[in-house]
Amino acid sequence: MAEDFSGKVAIVTGGASGIGAAIVRDLAERGAKVVVADYNLAGAEEVATEVGSGAKAFKVDTSDAGAVETMVTFAVQAFGRLDLAVNNAGIGGQSAPIGDTELSDWHRVIDVNLHGVFYGLRYEIPAMLKTGGGAIVNMASILGAVGWRGSAGYVAAKHAVAGLTKTAALEYATQGIRVNAVGPAFIATPLIENSMDDAARAALVGLHPMGRLGTSEEVAALTNFLLSDAASFLTGAYYPVDGGYLAQ
Repeated sequence: MAEDFSGKVAIVTGGASGIGAAIVRDLAERGAKVVVADYNLAGAEEVATEVGSGAKAFKVDTSDAGAVETMVTFAVQAFGRLDLAVNNAGIGGQSAPIGDTELSDWHRVIDVNLHGVFYGLRYEIPAMLKTGGGAIVNMASILGAVGWRGSAGYVAAKHAVAGLTKTAALEYATQGIRVNAVGPAFIATPLIENSMDDAARAALVGLHPMGRLGTSEEVAALTNFLLSDAASFLTGAYYPVDGGYLAQ
């Protein structure tokens, strides 16, 4: 039976589209109050309107610590507490070998994909401790476990997210807070579907032993299981959603 999240309050960053929006929809369908946080406020508002009165949109740049702190304050003021968080917001960045990578691009990718997750943990954890604990999922990637040519910043950040997840889990394991990471492979989001020709998409599909890309809903299913009480003994781990990619 699917977990009932009634009475729970969640924040999902990057909630305006793709994986984040799927996580929001699933949480809301099961009763959670959700802050749909995204730099794209119009997209966040659209998702919040879609799922109903139990959701509120919030514009956030996760690379800005003050903005992330304000996001958590907003959630607590709007709904009275914070129980669940998914630090999902991320960007891809420039595709270039390390020797040609623009420093500005390196810093931007690290700021959003790593610092943004740290800022989320930094402010979500104290809020959760005030009401007895909670559960957090950090969105890593299969590239948190392996390399990928041309994406040094992204790969470095996602590896670091896995380590950050383990550290946070150890620090708060006895205080009622669980922290895990999810590592999606290539997911059939609009960004991928609309940016590739048929040959490029077929090549990407061919990297996955299951012979297809994953879906946002499949990532949401694992993420929200890890947020649920059914995962009460799971913390400090990295869980791929990858169609067998990492088994090769």
